[in-house]
Amino acid sequence: MAVHSPPSDLPLAQEEQQRTRWGRMKMTLIMLVCAAPVIASYLTYYVVRPEARRHFGELIEPQRPLPDAGVADLDGAATNLRSLKGQWLLLSVAPAACDKLCQDHLYLQRQLRESLGKDKERVDWVWLATGQELVPQAIRPALQNAKVLRVSIATLNAWLPPVAGAGLQEHLYLVDPMGRLMMRFPARLDQSSASKVKKDIERLLRASSSWDLPGR
Repeated sequence: MAVHSPPSDLPLAQEEQQRTRWGRMKMTLIMLVCAAPVIASYLTYYVVRPEARRHFGELIEPQRPLPDAGVADLDGAATNLRSLKGQWLLLSVAPAACDKLCQDHLYLQRQLRESLGKDKERVDWVWLATGQELVPQAIRPALQNAKVLRVSIATLNAWLPPVAGAGLQEHLYLVDPMGRLMMRFPARLDQSSASKVKKDIERLLRASSSWDLPGR
């Protein structure tokens, strides 16, 4: 008499395991696609930082998001500092009276942005003005393409870190499109440093080109 073994459930179990593994792989791929902008941002922030210090500006760590602070434009219209999110921001800080250093920085910001060519629409140049003085009429025509906001000095002191021995107004700062302070450039920049600043900005724009588009 022949003895027959009962049918094995092993092939079914193996097939079920394969379906489970494939399902997990698909879920992982979907999660990676959804998280791509965030991953790209972190790559921009960390991988672009070479060990040999190819960058001119100093990367800021830990990350410092744009403050949730009320500000006003030159016409007195109220807005929030976080309304600047969505673009790269090349920003300066100075009292509204705008001395020579302030004017030099504004000119440098404008020139740097214009030098980016088609990528300039991904970058806003921003002046955060402190104090209640009037902005000089002589410089207002040059600010047509700038974003000028009046911000309290207390807000800026809590957010922007100058290098030891320097003031906020001596630096230019770079903020990424997600609203995180990313880089501080050396104090009292002049035209001779413009090409170095430009290289840093261009490198970051290239690194983020897959997910950052012009306009908010």
